[in-house]
Amino acid sequence: MAFDEVRLPVEIERGAQGGPGFLTTVTVLNSGKEKRNSLWSVDRGEWDIGYGIDTRENALKIRNFFMARAGKARGFRFRDWSNYTTGTGQQGVEESPDSGDTTFQLQYTYTDEGGFSYTKPIYKPVNDANFKVYLDGVEQGSGWALNTATGIITFTDPPDYAVDITWTGTFDLPVRFDTDRLEIIVENKNVLLTPAIPIVELKQ
Repeated sequence: MAFDEVRLPVEIERGAQGGPGFLTTVTVLNSGKEKRNSLWSVDRGEWDIGYGIDTRENALKIRNFFMARAGKARGFRFRDWSNYTTGTGQQGVEESPDSGDTTFQLQYTYTDEGGFSYTKPIYKPVNDANFKVYLDGVEQGSGWALNTATGIITFTDPPDYAVDITWTGTFDLPVRFDTDRLEIIVENKNVLLTPAIPIVELKQ
């Protein structure tokens, strides 16, 4: 699957409307009770980024970006500004160390006030000064490498058995355009409008 490690321009991202979604079938039985079947184990976000384009300059930016992706053909990075950072809390990895493991997939856990939670893999972290790795709460300044294309941390030496591996930082989401046609309305030579530009999250 073709994917370009490039992010949508930030001024366009911040005007996006949308969010995460699931796919659940609901069957109503003769008794009136429901039978619900969750078809997706991981959510899939959808957004419309046309709302963030309010100038000719931004319209031309998204035109060039769209053309470089060949419509739906190539994926890219997108930052959901409603959920892009671990903040002050630490997030974990998919598995605890066992049998000499050195590679671990980042994940993010959403927990409500009732203690119920949902965990999602993170595939597009940002490796900057904000990204940090911890073993049992102790920051590790070295001894690990981050793959920003997969969200996998690789340690030089296997961490001790069952040690708590956590991380802090920011992350993007892998998405693609959900249209092969970019509609641009020319109001006048200085005003170009893009009424709808849907994008959809890619499942890895």
